Amino acid sequence: MTGHVTDVMRFIPTALDGAWLVEPEPVHDARGFFARSFCVREFDRLGLETRFVQHSISYSALRGTLRGMHFQRSPFGEVKVVSCTRGAIRDVIIDLRPDSPTCCRWQGFELTAANRLRLYIPKGFAHGFQTLEDKTEVSYLISEFYAPEAASGVRFDDPRFGITWPLPVAAISARDTAWPTFAGP
Repeated sequence: MTGHVTDVMRFIPTALDGAWLVEPEPVHDARGFFARSFCVREFDRLGLETRFVQHSISYSALRGTLRGMHFQRSPFGEVKVVSCTRGAIRDVIIDLRPDSPTCCRWQGFELTAANRLRLYIPKGFAHGFQTLEDKTEVSYLISEFYAPEAASGVRFDDPRFGITWPLPVAAISARDTAWPTFAGP
């Protein structure tokens, strides 16, 4: 993979403007390895958010569980750094920024406990995922406090985006099935 490489992690640009895959660069020895999963200095060098006021986890019991597509409206827009700490997910982001060269495009990534990839998601993106294994856990670094009045989303099956999910939906919240289709640009 190409991208910006440091001695502690690799930043791989995605097809969507401002979104990055972050891959740790493990240092191996007889015990196993040590790897840095976040570094203010390395994120700052690329102009990425370094302040994360919330760290959250989600647990999904069933393979095929779908969560998304979520975002917070301005002025409470949030940057997220997402990783899968147990199991595996198909993580999907949609660029909803009207002034972005990649507006209304989506991209999916496989994040697993084994590959240890993290996904950096800028403000103005919708985010969601589907679990690929039972008993999957996902970790989030979030740059803004949760603001219920700004919580929003778009439908996971919005025909405007045509997201392809790898599995039939086994579980989804009533809230996620009630999001409207996208009315933006």
